[in-house]
Amino acid sequence: MVIILTSDQLDKLLKVSPIQAAAIPYIQTRKRDYSKMSTETQQHRHIIDVVKQDHRDIHKCYESIMKAETNDARTRWANQFVWEVARHSVGEEILLYPAFEKYIQGGQAVATEDRTEHQTVKDDLYKFQNMKSTDKDFITTLDTIMNELKEHIKTEEEVQLPQIERALTADESIKLAKSFSRTKHFVPTHSHPSAPNKPPFETPVALLTAPIDKLKDMFRKFPTETSV
Repeated sequence: MVIILTSDQLDKLLKVSPIQAAAIPYIQTRKRDYSKMSTETQQHRHIIDVVKQDHRDIHKCYESIMKAETNDARTRWANQFVWEVARHSVGEEILLYPAFEKYIQGGQAVATEDRTEHQTVKDDLYKFQNMKSTDKDFITTLDTIMNELKEHIKTEEEVQLPQIERALTADESIKLAKSFSRTKHFVPTHSHPSAPNKPPFETPVALLTAPIDKLKDMFRKFPTETSV
């Protein structure tokens, strides 16, 4: 089953509760979401571009954690890392993997394998998000997550994303990219390993979980503009 949400549908989903609606402006403070790019550039980004950018953002968070000189800086970047990986993973599961299933040969098996790899990451991310930067297993757990992600990212970028780009028209790719970016506005920002990992059940669960995560984020430290 493939679910591609339109702008109007997403707007309605974002208004499901006063709590979630109140959280939306806060989302924008956590990440640029390409706001510094021209409107024209944003409108013409293909799905391969936005997914690769997410991968770069995740890697940047990892490097920033490793380079952090204080526990406070390490904590801030760790929170951003969790935020990036959680949103990206669910966004792929809701929109990108159903597109794999629909448009590329052997897509069902590809999507199943990708979701399995995500589940492993989610399990470890759940442990990591509850750690303090001073915990003895903090870096070890982070390295485990990144090693899992590196192989996953390599396969996506070298094989799967080029396949989906070849299968879609330019307009279809741009539309999918826009839907992917919008979808990440209402998905959870923490790891929830026991939650469904595919539509149609993942979408309503994400809507119920995301507001709680975003409220928690309001009490967490994140990198400031000067540390980006």
